[in-house]
Amino acid sequence: MRIRVAEMGRIMKIKRIFSIAIITLFIAAPAANANSLIATNPLSGATVTVAPSAVSVTGQVVLIDGGNSMEVTDPQGKRVDDGVLAIDGASAVIGLKTLKVAGVYTVTYSLFAENDVPLEGSFRFTFAAPNVISTPEPTPVESTSPKTEVSNWGTNAFVIGMLVVALFVLVLLSLYARKLFRER
Repeated sequence: MRIRVAEMGRIMKIKRIFSIAIITLFIAAPAANANSLIATNPLSGATVTVAPSAVSVTGQVVLIDGGNSMEVTDPQGKRVDDGVLAIDGASAVIGLKTLKVAGVYTVTYSLFAENDVPLEGSFRFTFAAPNVISTPEPTPVESTSPKTEVSNWGTNAFVIGMLVVALFVLVLLSLYARKLFRER
């Protein structure tokens, strides 16, 4: 059985299109999983009158436990965080010492996600110190139930893309099989 030159050209064109589609999916999938900042507490650029006891940064992707760093500095550039960084899902929380100086505080962070896409950056908030600073009394906090994991948009897009590619391959194979059976 011989394949004509025209048919061979069509098959090569289909192979090229399929290869381009696969390469595009593999290049675009990691970019879709990129971690980005969702929220900060205190809010970036906010002015707070009550000294926060902690600062948190929340991203899109679940963070790993190791390799993360976050530091909070006062207007003079002196660290005011307690050095204890806690990771809870997509959030990182660092405790603060009692803030006593009014001014702009800078939070610098470098957080690593499970897919090794680092979330790096900084934000500022302003602390308007009251005339008399008192040490806050600790209040008990009830623990919340663990949050269920949800997949992110990048994973969903990758799975849908792979299903579309699989459907495309299935159609091509069925057309090719039909052609082979008709030639017999």
